Amino acid sequence: MKTTPQTAAPPGTAAPDSAPPVPPEAVRPRVRDLLRASGGGRYTVALAVDALGNGMLRPFLLLYGVEVLRLSAPRAGAAMTLGVVGGLCATPAVGRLLDRGARSSVVAAAMLIRVLGTLLLLAAPAGGIAPFTAAALFLGIGNQAMPAAHSALVATVSCGRRRDAALAAARSVRNAGMGLGALVTTACLAGGPSALRVLAAATGAGFLLAGTLAASVRVRAGAAATGRPGRRSGPVPGMRALLSANVVYAFCLNVPEIALPLVVVSMLHASPMWAAGIFVTNTVLVVTLQVPVTVRMARFSRHRAMAIGGLVIAVSYLGFLAAATLGRGACAPAVAAVSVLCTLGEIVYAGSAGPLLLELAPPAAVGRALARFQLSTGLGLAVSPVVITTLAAHGAAALWLTLTAVTLPAAYAVGRRPGRPAD
Repeated sequence: MKTTPQTAAPPGTAAPDSAPPVPPEAVRPRVRDLLRASGGGRYTVALAVDALGNGMLRPFLLLYGVEVLRLSAPRAGAAMTLGVVGGLCATPAVGRLLDRGARSSVVAAAMLIRVLGTLLLLAAPAGGIAPFTAAALFLGIGNQAMPAAHSALVATVSCGRRRDAALAAARSVRNAGMGLGALVTTACLAGGPSALRVLAAATGAGFLLAGTLAASVRVRAGAAATGRPGRRSGPVPGMRALLSANVVYAFCLNVPEIALPLVVVSMLHASPMWAAGIFVTNTVLVVTLQVPVTVRMARFSRHRAMAIGGLVIAVSYLGFLAAATLGRGACAPAVAAVSVLCTLGEIVYAGSAGPLLLELAPPAAVGRALARFQLSTGLGLAVSPVVITTLAAHGAAALWLTLTAVTLPAAYAVGRRPGRPAD
C-alpha cells in the first residue's frame, strides 16, 4: 500500500499529551483497525516471521559460535559485543534515513541485512572468528535498526492512541514470535551442530521472506513530515529527561533474564526451574496483556503513564528484596509472585515510552529522535548485565535498593510536563 501524509497526522502533532485523558472504550481497537494501524496484514506477517527468526537464532548465537565454529566462549562473546556496539553506532544513520521520508524500505533493509549475517554464519569455517564477527555485526545492525524503523512506519500510518495500541500489538507479536522461535531451537538442540546449521539457514530464509513482505508494503512519509536532510532541530522540552530515564527503565527488561536467575539459583539456591518459569511467565504476560494494558492506560497522559510504570517497577524491586528475606521454602515462590508485578511495570513502560517519544519529537526530526531513543535503550541493556552482577555480588540489598534508588528519580523526572524548570 502507498501511504501519503493525508492518511494520518504526522508524528508529534496528533493527540497531544496536554489533551484530556481518553476513556479506554474510546480507543479499544477492533482487530481490523489494529491491523490497519500497524501497517496492514502483510506487514504484520513480516513482523511475525522476523520475530520467529530472531527467536530461533538470537538467543543461541553464542552457542552457534562455540558448538558449530569451535570458537572459545570469550572470543565468541567479544565478537557478539562488537556486533551490538556496531549496531548502536549505525542507529544515527538510520535516523537520518527516516527523516528523509524512508519507512518500509528501512524496515526491509533491517531485515535483509540479517540475511547476510546468516549467510556468513553458514559459510564460516571452523575457527573462523572474522566471518563470525562480521555476521554478528550485520545481525546487530539489523536488530538495532528495526525498532526505530518500525516505530516510524507505524507513526506514518496511524496517530494518537490508535498508534499506541498498534505499537503495543507489535510488541506482543514480537515476543510471541521470539518465544516460539526459542522453543523450536531448544527442541532441536539435541541434533548438535548440524541442527544449528539448519536452524541458521531457516532463520536466513525467514529474514528474506520478512524483508520481501515489508518492502512490498511501500510506506513512505510525505514532505510534511520530513525536513531538509542536514537540518538540525532545536532542543525539545522533556526529551532529555525521557532519554535519560529510558536508560534506567531498560534495566527492567533484563531482570527476568539476568537478575532473577542469578538471585533464584545463585543466592537462594533454588531449582533453576523457578528461573525458567519466571521467564516463560514474563513472555506470556507481555504477549497477552501488552495491548489491553496500553489501552487501559489511555486514561492517563503518556508522561504520567510512564511514571506509573517506573513506580510499579521500583515497588517490585523492593518486593524482590523482601522476598529474599523469607524462609528458604518461601523465597522462590515469593520472587516468582513479585516478578508478575515487575512484568506489569515493564508492560506499562513499554506501552508509554515509545508513544511519548513520538509525541515529543518534531515531525521533521522523528527519525533522529527514534535513533536516540534506541541508543538509550541499547545503552541500558548493554550496561545492565555488568551492573546487576556487580551489585548482586554485594548482596540482595545492594542490588535491589540501588535499582530502586535510580528508578524512582527517573520516574519522577519523566512524569514532569515539558517546560518545567527541572527539564
